[in-house]
Amino acid sequence: MCEVTIRLPGWVERFVDESPEVFLSVEDRMRFVIALARQNVQHKTGGPFGAAVFDDAGRLKVPGVNLVVSANCSVAHAEIVAVTLAQIALGRYDIGNGGTADYELVSSAEPCAMCFGAIPWSGVSRLVCGAREADARAVGFDEGAKVSDWVAALYGRDIEVLRDVLREEAAAALREYADAGGPFYNAGPPRQ
Repeated sequence: MCEVTIRLPGWVERFVDESPEVFLSVEDRMRFVIALARQNVQHKTGGPFGAAVFDDAGRLKVPGVNLVVSANCSVAHAEIVAVTLAQIALGRYDIGNGGTADYELVSSAEPCAMCFGAIPWSGVSRLVCGAREADARAVGFDEGAKVSDWVAALYGRDIEVLRDVLREEAAAALREYADAGGPFYNAGPPRQ
């Protein structure tokens, strides 16, 4: 019998403990997920992506970081990790509980094709993105094929989308990873 376990690296708990309880602005929340992405790279526990789920008061519900390489799991993207952990913490597959609760997914980068596909089913009511898909592609990540007007597709499902929040800072984290020689875990042999 197989089992899947999502375990955040040990440094994440310490990092969260040193963070504020409430992140009042969307920029504060984005700075937090960008810092998660950078710490993930510095600790060599994954790729340069961070995400987190926050409630409507700006309280952190769960953090997420990219664990693809460390977990040997291609679906362990930061957004998927954060959404999955939020669902476990809340005890329900619908984070928004049928529209009765508002939760925000904040991601250091726009979603790839896989993460985009998971967002409508997660129950989040808002997606906040830092770096653009083009920024991730520019450094070497394969973001997959998603609908051309993905923002409108999410709005059509009553999910608000806010893009380019601290975009340059988020894109800088991607470039730092590439400049440091971090592995690119696209399909096929890893590219250095």
